[in-house]
Amino acid sequence: MWARARILFCMQANLQKHGTLTRGISGFLLWRWHIITRDHLINNDIRAREVRLIGADGEQIGIKPFREALQMAMDANLDLVAVAPQAKPPVCRIMDYGKFRYESQKKEKEARKNQKIVKVKEVNFSATIEEHDFQTKMRNVLKFLKEGDKVKCSVRFRGREITHADIGKKVLDRVADLAAEHCTIERHPKLEGRSMIMILAPKESK
Repeated sequence: MWARARILFCMQANLQKHGTLTRGISGFLLWRWHIITRDHLINNDIRAREVRLIGADGEQIGIKPFREALQMAMDANLDLVAVAPQAKPPVCRIMDYGKFRYESQKKEKEARKNQKIVKVKEVNFSATIEEHDFQTKMRNVLKFLKEGDKVKCSVRFRGREITHADIGKKVLDRVADLAAEHCTIERHPKLEGRSMIMILAPKESK
């Protein structure tokens, strides 16, 4: 796509030079060029009398008239890209914009691929939970935390149990104490409707 875009741009420049480009074709080429390069100002999209130019190899060329800088990019079959358009004058670099975009997107894709997705697992307790059931659920809490997942611990109150919400809080406080080595409390126990919710987050590995 980028090679085709650069060809269109060069066609436009050459035709303009020889005075054979109609207004309609010129408008189409400029529109096409603008659409496919909307992430950056490049080539004729740059609106400046002069630019601070960086060469293709990173050398500081200095301040150049825009048209001269653009011609230098065209002569090298590359693009003139505004890397700091808000600067005065704008900082532009000569580069292969298609290759630059490809490498940038590749890096972003790798970053997303390596980014760890943290899941939230839920473990439900009751205010009157028996010790055996508590230990079973506690093992699940620790398992999820060690796997790098957050854990939403909740106590659901039935009937008049809601009048003794402090009992449910004691259950959740006990969970937090037993899991303290493996977690931080992201959200302390808080009553929501007929449930008390606490969220534990795994400690970051050093």
